[in-house]
Amino acid sequence: MTARGRGVPGRSLGEPIAISGPSADWSRVRADLRRHGAVLLRARLPDWRPERAGGPGLRELLGQDLERYLELTHPQVRARFCASRLLLKHAAAAALDAPPESVELGYGLTGRPFVRGCDGVHISLSHTDDLLLVGLAAGGVIGVDAERGDRALYAPGLGRHMCTPYEAERIEALPAGERNRAVVRLWTLKEAYSKALGLGMLFPFTDFGFSPDAAPTDVLRPDGTPGTVGTWAFHTLSLDDGRYTVSVAVGDAGFGPTADTAAGTALDPGIVDAVVRALGNEEDAAGERG
Repeated sequence: MTARGRGVPGRSLGEPIAISGPSADWSRVRADLRRHGAVLLRARLPDWRPERAGGPGLRELLGQDLERYLELTHPQVRARFCASRLLLKHAAAAALDAPPESVELGYGLTGRPFVRGCDGVHISLSHTDDLLLVGLAAGGVIGVDAERGDRALYAPGLGRHMCTPYEAERIEALPAGERNRAVVRLWTLKEAYSKALGLGMLFPFTDFGFSPDAAPTDVLRPDGTPGTVGTWAFHTLSLDDGRYTVSVAVGDAGFGPTADTAAGTALDPGIVDAVVRALGNEEDAAGERG
């Protein structure tokens, strides 16, 4: 793996964690969240196909995603949907120190997944070919995207479709053999950033950019001037000897990474005691009225 990027304090990124299935060692997930505030997981589709990773508990594991899974008719699309959700649920469960079947996923207006009832851990998902990626962040938002490194994206008219004037000019100044690789990298950075914002393709890629030939540090305006300074961390990775290009965008909420993401300790003990007492008093009052 090669990585380039500058992180804001607490938003560095460790090596991607390879997860070979539900029974893999998940201990590093929470350790990396505590250390970096964000973590990237990678997996292979064959290891997470429903017949291997779901088993007899597939219905319970998928939860509210089961209906959508059953509606899909194309075998490969159906398998990828299920595998990615199983990986996402197990990853979130590892961060929350909770059973995966207790994790329920929700989706925003643009399809961005989130963990229902838990705003302390943010999640992002991407997949291409047999590669599955999950990003987790504590105390901030995260977006991840992966593309094949050899995907043909460089073409005439870049400025009309996905590049700012600054990016298009810098790309054309590169040697011909480097231009497509630079465009793929820009595409993944833009996808990751827009996913982290929850905007998806609603944020035109010609309205913001990055440096095509340098490590990503800030979001740039169309003219190449800095648009964000110090509030985001960007990372680009090359996996499997350049077969895949991966980008990660992590935005800091301003409070720093969450020290403990366990669901069981997410609430202040005093608040929990107060709720328990209140519920107990309600039950006692109901008993007296009965």
